[in-house]
Amino acid sequence: MTEQVTKVWVNGELNGHIEPLDRGLAYGDGLFATMRIVQGQLAFLSAHLDRLTQGAKRLGFSWSPSQALVTHVKHQAKIQVTGCLKLLLSRGTGGRGYGAPATCEITEVISLHAIATHYASWQKTGISLTCSPIKLSQQPRLAGIKHLNRLEQVLIKSETLPAGYQDWLVLDGLDNIVESSMANLFFVSGKHIVTPSISRSGVAGVMREQVIYALLEAGYDVEARPIAYSHLCHYQHVFMTNSLVGILDINHVDDVHFTHADFTQQIRQTLHLTL
Repeated sequence: MTEQVTKVWVNGELNGHIEPLDRGLAYGDGLFATMRIVQGQLAFLSAHLDRLTQGAKRLGFSWSPSQALVTHVKHQAKIQVTGCLKLLLSRGTGGRGYGAPATCEITEVISLHAIATHYASWQKTGISLTCSPIKLSQQPRLAGIKHLNRLEQVLIKSETLPAGYQDWLVLDGLDNIVESSMANLFFVSGKHIVTPSISRSGVAGVMREQVIYALLEAGYDVEARPIAYSHLCHYQHVFMTNSLVGILDINHVDDVHFTHADFTQQIRQTLHLTL
């Protein structure tokens, strides 16, 4: 099914032109954020912009959102009312081969999209995961950033899911759990909650951060550390988070079954994540 894209702006120009030699296109030299639009407002906009600013710094170029950009995305969210907005940043053109230019003119691409209709039913029923045959490489310099080099995720998504599963569980080369193909994960044992460490691979999502804050505020003990795939049976509940699905309970991972945590619906309501 073709994704519904309603409008695209390049550097503020509707249906604008991207240079064929743009480094985002040539090398994946950039990063992006996907933000949910809720009743005409961009959820956690400041957190998304802060993560983009820090991610650009880690990639070696300077970017901060202009007031014109912030005004534009807020205005488009108000018109769109619901759905999602994607903000993509590229280093632009220039440099010699892989070598980046000393100075750069950032390419900013804004696009509006619909949210998949089945996400709402997934919130009600939960979903199930199975282990992907493709493992994530480890690169600490890129870990956590939502950069444009998403070929691992493309390969993961290209595999056909077995019947009864809705997404892939993704491991690293040491068989530690990193994330699902599209979301961060949390594992619950009593009042203790563990989320996989994102220090060597994976994406540290904005929703992951917001849910950690909400859990700490609610009195839960939250820890980020490696979780071995073989330790799945140590947990009673598992849930996943991203900016579009909000929070989804996990019914089972392969042959390990879980019950839904009694607090996930409350966190959804607290953070206005219900679809």
